[in-house]
Amino acid sequence: MTSPGLVSFQVVVKETDLWVSAGEARVDETRDLILDARHQIESYIRSHSDFLTTLRPCPDDPTAPPVVQEMIQAAKRSDVGPMASVAGAIAQFVGRGLLGSTDQVIVENGGDIFLRAKRDVTVSVFAGDSPLSERIGLLVSTRQMPAGVCSSSGTVGHSFSTGVADAVCVLSGSAALADAAATALCNTIRAKKDLGRIDERASRIQGVLGCLVILGRHMAAWGDIELVKV
Repeated sequence: MTSPGLVSFQVVVKETDLWVSAGEARVDETRDLILDARHQIESYIRSHSDFLTTLRPCPDDPTAPPVVQEMIQAAKRSDVGPMASVAGAIAQFVGRGLLGSTDQVIVENGGDIFLRAKRDVTVSVFAGDSPLSERIGLLVSTRQMPAGVCSSSGTVGHSFSTGVADAVCVLSGSAALADAAATALCNTIRAKKDLGRIDERASRIQGVLGCLVILGRHMAAWGDIELVKV
């Protein structure tokens, strides 16, 4: 990830490995924000063990900490378990926190991104062995920011998916929702014919601005997104 005019740095806390681009290096602040987000999630899991393992949405909990509430709502809209949104939720929490001290920030968490910049940003889409991998990008305009761009795959990475898409990339105003929605949509791609229904399925998830699906040599796109050659 290259971000002209911004300073990029990496911060790792346990399983959370962030690549951040901002107006200046804010390593300590980023680490504190990661620790805060992880504490909220880990402490909630200690008293609500199902939150970690369920593949279904959890009930609303007004007593839950802010990050957890974001995850609960994202999962509810997407009809998946709350942990499907965890990477996007952490990227978003850190990004929003850093915006208190910098006016531009891009936070990447395992391929899930929260961003706000003063210029349009192109996000390259990695799709494993697909010949389309890293040849297509999503152009995120400043009018759509702050935004989340998150991906799920049935063929790449360790995340659980019941689908077979090489990449499902979702754009939303919420990175937590984009993450959960990417998982939900990826789960529905079982064969090439399913690409033809992605518009119907994506439009049902309130808050999704657009999505791109790559399956081998084939792709489908829906919504307010602009695709560019990388």
